[in-house]
Amino acid sequence: MRAARRALLTAAAAVLVVALTACGGLPVSGPVNAGKPIPESEADGGLVFIPREPIKDATPEQIVEGFIAAGSGPSENWSTAREFLAADIRTQWNPRAGVTVYRAGERTLRQVAAGDYALTVTPSATVDAAGEMTFSGDAGDISLSFTLAQQADGQWRITQAPDGIVLDEGRFTAVYGSYALQFFDPTWTYLVPDQRWFPKQYAATSIAEGLVDGGPGAWLEGAVSTAFVDGARLAQVAVPVRSNVASVSLQDGARALGREVLDRMQTQLETSLAAAGIDAVDMLVDDQPLAAEAISVRTTRVDSRPLVRTDDAFGFISGGSGSSIEEIPGLSDALVPIDAVDIEVNADRTSAAVRSADGAVSVVGSDGTVRRLDTRAPLVAPSIDLQGYVWSVPAGAPGAVVAFAPDGTRVAVADAWPGAAEISAQRVSRDGTRVAAVVRDGGRWALWVAAILRSREGVPTGLGTGRMLGVLAGPAVALTWLDGSTLAAVTSAGGDPALYSQRVGGFGETERTPDAITSAAGGLQSGGVRLRDANGVLYAQRGANWQNFASGIRVLAVQQGSPR
Repeated sequence: MRAARRALLTAAAAVLVVALTACGGLPVSGPVNAGKPIPESEADGGLVFIPREPIKDATPEQIVEGFIAAGSGPSENWSTAREFLAADIRTQWNPRAGVTVYRAGERTLRQVAAGDYALTVTPSATVDAAGEMTFSGDAGDISLSFTLAQQADGQWRITQAPDGIVLDEGRFTAVYGSYALQFFDPTWTYLVPDQRWFPKQYAATSIAEGLVDGGPGAWLEGAVSTAFVDGARLAQVAVPVRSNVASVSLQDGARALGREVLDRMQTQLETSLAAAGIDAVDMLVDDQPLAAEAISVRTTRVDSRPLVRTDDAFGFISGGSGSSIEEIPGLSDALVPIDAVDIEVNADRTSAAVRSADGAVSVVGSDGTVRRLDTRAPLVAPSIDLQGYVWSVPAGAPGAVVAFAPDGTRVAVADAWPGAAEISAQRVSRDGTRVAAVVRDGGRWALWVAAILRSREGVPTGLGTGRMLGVLAGPAVALTWLDGSTLAAVTSAGGDPALYSQRVGGFGETERTPDAITSAAGGLQSGGVRLRDANGVLYAQRGANWQNFASGIRVLAVQQGSPR
């Protein structure tokens, strides 16, 4: 049985390699094609490419094509790819400088002069040396130059090549994996994911190196915290893994750190390495284990039940068709009298940010208080953060973001969405460290995210440098965080309703939705979403279909987490 299973797995892997090769835009026959998976026992359960080395008397074009194909083989620091290079540049070429990712078929290789070739690609994304992915948008084609010369043995080799590698999307996602480096919010309460892309073969070492020796991405600086400090960096850039237990060797300075710091370090390492299949982590100094245990952090998960407003109640649906509502003590009674069109409830369920039918933004407390905060018009749906600040912005003035303190104090948020002409939606992440928005920049609508900068007291002071995550077909009628790393926006440009799901630091995808959707909220499971249409019908996704979950829903509320 075991032998049969191994044969089936090997056959399946071979089929996958053939599929990837066929759609990769690279030669599908000939001697320079990347292709074979290594045996299962060596692949550690995943697909690994073994690109072919140069063949004798290969043409310059075949050498360039083979070099590009060999980018799919990171084994031994891309040793096969280096065989296509002249001896004097093999150690100079840096494959870890980054990855240019393109859609299959969107590349051409042409000769521009004797021994000179240009590879033109239309990138969909780029990945830098730290593993951070940047969406390319409509940046257009880029050209990469290669120079070749015949060597003393008469063989053509590349004498000049750009650092980094080039992969189509299919091969990229086969070779590279997406891993979240985990950092803390400034209060050390939540873990904040910082998505990176690393070769799957070296995932554990890359994750530890990025977390311990690196730090958060530049766009997150000032918004997150890390327990790793100078003097307690990696003692060796290698993380052995045995029986799914990773051994992380640290510098001697780690001995002097307090237990609280060590526990936070352990927490960051364990949660970050779990994405690579690591079950446990040993932090070591001179091969001796450090006493540390992962701490409990507050979750950003939400209640699996939809939080809704019906004609006469506000609370969680506990029965089909919305007939049974479980109310939130105090808050439900305070919200029912309000003619609300948007509601977002804080994690403790003690207050809610509300946009009423007259367009004003208010904060409603479980003690029955209602404080009117913003009457600028027209305002987008408000968002409430973990500190109790209500975020509000007019659709026609994206830079005029204001955060209202729990006592109503108005705080202008500096550097909000520079260059944007309009904004259709804005939401703060459940951990309070990031804010996302759909804005019009020039002639396009795009999804952006930026870090929230705060004072020591937690007062929002400004936004960091924003990141564009993707281009949308039109303005968003709804925007929501599905989990700590994923956003969903609903658009209806051209009469075609669509749900655009986007991972921060990853790829996005679009799918059709029912007609006339007005709101969205993170739902059933991690990454799940629920939608409400203009007729009050609530939908939940079941596979590729949208199921009618309930009716008579006036407002689908957004949850900013769950009580402790």
